[in-house]
Order: sequence, then structure tokens, then C-alpha cells
Amino acid sequence: MFKINRFLTILSCLMLLAAFTGCASTSKQESTGQYIDNSVITSKVKTAIFQEPTLKSLQITVESFKGEVQLSGFVDSAKSAAKAGEIARGVEGVVSVKNDLVVK
Repeated sequence: MFKINRFLTILSCLMLLAAFTGCASTSKQESTGQYIDNSVITSKVKTAIFQEPTLKSLQITVESFKGEVQLSGFVDSAKSAAKAGEIARGVEGVVSVKNDLVVK
């Protein structure tokens, strides 16, 4: 009886360990929590950019990975590109901003 309980305890610990490592992040993947956090950051940045009257109608795509936000798309001036980057940096949770906006 003692051996069965011990075996089940060890098996449970191994299964728990496997579950935790399955949700861990790597340098190229996000954990589930990081994915949700980045989805929130992306939404906040998109909202902040959309609320800026000078940037509303421009084609700006926002993506984030581990807190780094990437802005891409087209704007009508360098001033608009700089403004979008400034707005993105001001959002809570943003670690850095990669501004790949192109002036058309």
C-alpha cells in the first residue's frame, strides 16, 4: 500500500511539473499569461492611437511581443510617425517601441 501511494505521489508531482513547463515562455514564444498581457497592451496602444485626432484615419498596425510594441503601416508625415511612437511609449506595460511606420 505504501509503495502505491508513493508511486502516485511521484507521478502527480511529475505531471504537475510537466504542466508548468508546458506554459513556460521561451525567447521565441510567450506563456499564456504573457500572450494575454500583450493582447491588452496591443489593444491599449491601438485605442490611444485612435483617440489621437491627427492619427485616426491613418493605416497603423500594432503588434506586441513580451512588452515590445511594433508599429507598422503608413502615415502622411514624419511628425505623425513620431507622434504614434510617442503615444505607444506612454501606454502602461510597454517596454520598448519599434517604430517601422513609413511616410507615404
